[in-house]
Amino acid sequence: MELGIDSFAAVNVKNEVERPAASMVEMDRLLTRIEWADKVGLDAFAIGEHHREEYLDSANAVILAAAAARTKKIRLVSAVTVLSAADPVRVFQQFATLDLISQGRVEIVAGRGSFIDAYSLFGLNLDDYDALFAEKLDLLLKIRDNRTITWSGRFRAALKEQSVFPRPVQQKMPIWLGVGGTPASFERAGRLGLPLMVAVIGGETHRFRPLIDLYREAGVKAGYSTDDLKVGLHSLGYVATNSQEAIETFYPGYKKSFTKIGLERGWGPVTRNHFDWQCGPKGAFLIGNPELVAEKILRHSEALGGISRVTFQMDSAGLTHEQILQSITLLAREVKPLVQ
Repeated sequence: MELGIDSFAAVNVKNEVERPAASMVEMDRLLTRIEWADKVGLDAFAIGEHHREEYLDSANAVILAAAAARTKKIRLVSAVTVLSAADPVRVFQQFATLDLISQGRVEIVAGRGSFIDAYSLFGLNLDDYDALFAEKLDLLLKIRDNRTITWSGRFRAALKEQSVFPRPVQQKMPIWLGVGGTPASFERAGRLGLPLMVAVIGGETHRFRPLIDLYREAGVKAGYSTDDLKVGLHSLGYVATNSQEAIETFYPGYKKSFTKIGLERGWGPVTRNHFDWQCGPKGAFLIGNPELVAEKILRHSEALGGISRVTFQMDSAGLTHEQILQSITLLAREVKPLVQ
């Protein structure tokens, strides 16, 4: 099983005058964390894509390119590329170029995103939410799998016997499908034979098993082997030497961040009881000491019928740079050996 980090490149800006300097400092710290994750032996580092003031990851391919120049082994991943709001030709060109820079270490997690900011920003109709994604995923896969393509659709100009360059180092650059909880998304991933990255940021992880079974059944029905149908898990997580210390450190920033998101989405306020339950045996959060986190990862894997990658999202909880670096160290040097 592979272990890695997901980052949204969070930045805390107190006023607009400070924004450029604060953003520059946080970007440098993020690159330092990716470099450190590579040195201590984590398997993957993923950068999300958001178009909001609290995150710096709107151009994640650029961040990953900078990271590629400072790392040697770690897989560099988008998590997610908001494909609905992008041109698949440009997405492929950017990540193929990144694959060349990194010497074949790039992966794309394609998804629709957990926020809808990109739709208005790029002049898209939210009513086309699923149609946009389905069409653009189809084009991206065709570009990846064919040097020359002929293609037409609703939302982009047609291509006729068109080649897209550059080509990546990897013969078949990995493209995962990032999903939340929509059955149609799990079925689509299986039908296309794509590896599946499941975002579980709350609730009981084992409740996703029927959806993952649906994914695997659709994949086998479409002619793919079970070895092709990899499942990854993305969860909020943080590792410290002491479990109570990890919980007490993570909670304040989590509460602030998710209370803000909850106000936007009509959720109820974050409560400590709910947070503590999420940190418990059945909850989704991977927060605690190395032994507890390793045990919980293995329980999640068993509950979901086997997972091949787990990524930790920790930088949206207001943790310091030093705390995140220490957590990365514990994840690589203590959690990973226990899991393996």
